[in-house]
Amino acid sequence: MRLSALPAKFRQLLPATLTACVLLIQPAQAQDQALPDSMVPSPPALSATSWLLMDANSGEVLVENDADKPLPPASLTKMMTAYIVEREIDEDRVSPDDQVSVSENAWRTGGSRMFIKEGTQVSIDDLLKGVVIQSGNDASVALAEYIAGSESAFADLMNQQARRLGMENSHFVNATGLPHENHYASAKDLAILAKHIIKDYPDHYDTYSQKYFTYNDIRQPNRNRLLWRDPSVDGLKTGHTEAAGYCLVASAKKDETRLIAVVMGTGSDEARAQETQKLLSYGFRFFETFKLYDAGAVLNEPRIWGGAKDTLRLGVSEDVYLTAPQGKREEMTARLDIQETIKAPIDAGQRVGTLKVLLQDDVVKEQPLIALESIEEGGIFKRIWDTVLLFVTGLFD
Repeated sequence: MRLSALPAKFRQLLPATLTACVLLIQPAQAQDQALPDSMVPSPPALSATSWLLMDANSGEVLVENDADKPLPPASLTKMMTAYIVEREIDEDRVSPDDQVSVSENAWRTGGSRMFIKEGTQVSIDDLLKGVVIQSGNDASVALAEYIAGSESAFADLMNQQARRLGMENSHFVNATGLPHENHYASAKDLAILAKHIIKDYPDHYDTYSQKYFTYNDIRQPNRNRLLWRDPSVDGLKTGHTEAAGYCLVASAKKDETRLIAVVMGTGSDEARAQETQKLLSYGFRFFETFKLYDAGAVLNEPRIWGGAKDTLRLGVSEDVYLTAPQGKREEMTARLDIQETIKAPIDAGQRVGTLKVLLQDDVVKEQPLIALESIEEGGIFKRIWDTVLLFVTGLFD
């Protein structure tokens, strides 16, 4: 229901937060005026095996091609390696200052290197930079051995995290991305992982934007060319093997919109940068993201029967974002589908309805509507009185 369709006496009873949020997406023009159609062209076709463009806030997928196909991820694997280390740091199980002994196994690991030396002590902070900026295989193995005891045990952690994050088409056998027939990931899964890197551990995300890192007197550049070309790009990771081709997961932010682009299987370093830029340019040009509601904001206060209080504060458990084509924002309305009869007791967090966002008559977003507070049963006389009122109300309905 549109807010303007409610009788005035009912609109006055709505909490101010709800009124503001509904007005945010309510049509600004009169209903009898024609709204202009937004012009959104077909997405670009890329010279790549698989690709995807996702909004980091709403999680909406804007463009995809074979995005669920499991493919060799090469060094994009190190996003999961870094994510686990960031998680360990955030939960105080390790410290960035912890010193890691470099094993012969880590030192001998081939491919791209941070150039750590066997038998030396290297801080977790430096190793993490070596993984993210320099794509060091040696640093990845050193961290895996320190966190889990061995690289194979660390791979078990990687797969557990993948399942927890909802990465349905990924499986890891090492911390580096070196080729293995049972080591794979999909573009969509890597976008999900990138979203969690950005959202879960923002204090560590700045590392992904650093253009250079020097260790052991060797200065190496970040292989993400877009960090030099596009000021809106601030991460994440490149990858390359013969089997995987040239791959890139990149994130960029303009105003309140943050996009994540994943491109897998291009033919060159330059091609992965160009194809990724195409996706980001398309997304920023033709889509917009906006926040509808804040987590914990009171969206409605319906009657609760038999409780210690007469009303229940309802809202959402997390910020609600929506991504839509440019020009469609004013055509959207929000609807709260609330459980018809709510009876005490109610626990905070209990679902009692659904928030639905509609574009004309189509539901484009749904979010659980939850109790923002716990309400216990009222006393015996309160419960009896509410039972009588509920019965009488039912007769009139």
